[in-house]
Order: sequence, then structure tokens, then C-alpha cells
Amino acid sequence: MALSDLLYPDNPKRRQELIDLHQELLSCMSANFRATNELARVLNEHLGCTITHIQMRESSTVKENCDIIIQAMSEIQHQVQKIDSDMKEKLEPVLYQKLYDIKEPELEKIAIAQRIFSIVLGEATSTAGMIAMKLLGSNLITLTVSKLVSLLAQIGASVLGGISITILGLGIEMILHAILGAVERNQLLTAVRSYETHLAEFKAASEKYQRAIREVTSLVRQQAQ
Repeated sequence: MALSDLLYPDNPKRRQELIDLHQELLSCMSANFRATNELARVLNEHLGCTITHIQMRESSTVKENCDIIIQAMSEIQHQVQKIDSDMKEKLEPVLYQKLYDIKEPELEKIAIAQRIFSIVLGEATSTAGMIAMKLLGSNLITLTVSKLVSLLAQIGASVLGGISITILGLGIEMILHAILGAVERNQLLTAVRSYETHLAEFKAASEKYQRAIREVTSLVRQQAQ
């Protein structure tokens, strides 16, 4: 047992708590990688987008992996905004307004969107129109993605950012290294509190993001049946 553990008996408990929180953060990030790739696959396959597949890098830090997701989400935002711009450019103003009018029947909106994709892509299925309307008509891009990007940026800039995502790697040792007394104890407490604060918001935003993507991808599965 380290001398610091004798001086501060709660340190081993704090170490384990920090490791557990770190693992919970990584599980949440991994789920976001999978959800982002699933949305990218649907957009590429049905809306003619070219969004790059992303992958967690175990040899990289939390911040570097946050940056990978942020870049992918920014690319998705850009592609969806382009879809909206294409529709606005090619539709009569009255038809374009119908796309965002909550009183308009959804089937009519889908038919309008499909018509535009047939022009843009040369051919389009009703699935393309449904996906477009789900993305443009929901808060997935305007709110959900923006919120998650903001939280990812905060996590990357926090004390967590420099930690390696490998749970037993050198990154954890940067916080758990054997320095004596109150310095180590304060460092552990700071790290644990940082994880707890960021993780609570991050998990909630991630669940909304993943749920919104499931709603989009479920449309594709229903059409395929």
C-alpha cells in the first residue's frame, strides 16, 4: 500500500470510483460512435450523402475521440443543411413552407420531399422522403446534435480530456500516479467530481441523440419489411 493510502484511507476507493466512472464514460462514447455510424449509413445509402465512417481510437485520449465524434456530427449537420438548402432552392415558396407546417399531413410532406430527391438524385424512394422529413422536422439536428457537440467539447477541454481511453493505460496513471498526501487526494477528488458532473449531462444528451437516430433508422427497417 502506498504511503498516501495510509495517510488517506479513502484513496483506494476513490481510485476505483474514478476507474468505474471512466469506463461508464467510454461505454457512453462507444454507443455514440455506433449511433453516428448508423445515421451516416442511412444518409449515405438513401440520401446520396458521403459521410465518413468513424471508429474509436484506443490509443488516443478522451479529447481526441471527442473531436472525432464532433467532426462526424458537424459533417452530418452540414449534409442535412445542404438537403434543406436544395429543397428551398428547388421548391416553390409555398411548398417549402408546407414542409415545416405542423398542420400539413405527413404523407404530403414526404411526397414533396421525395419529388425533390428524385430531381437531386435522379431517382428516390419514399424512404428518402421519410428520412428527410424526420431529420428536418425533428430537433435531431437543431437541438440534439448541437447539445451533444457542446458537451463533447466541454469534456475534451476538462481534466478528462488528456486521459487515455484505455482503462489500464498510462492515461489513468496520470491521475492515479503515486504522489504523496493531500496533493494526490485533491487530484483524485477533482477528477471524480469532474467525471460525475460531465457524465450526468453527457449520458442524458447521448440517450436523446441515440433515441432520435433509432426513430430515423426504424423508418428504413419498416419500409424494407
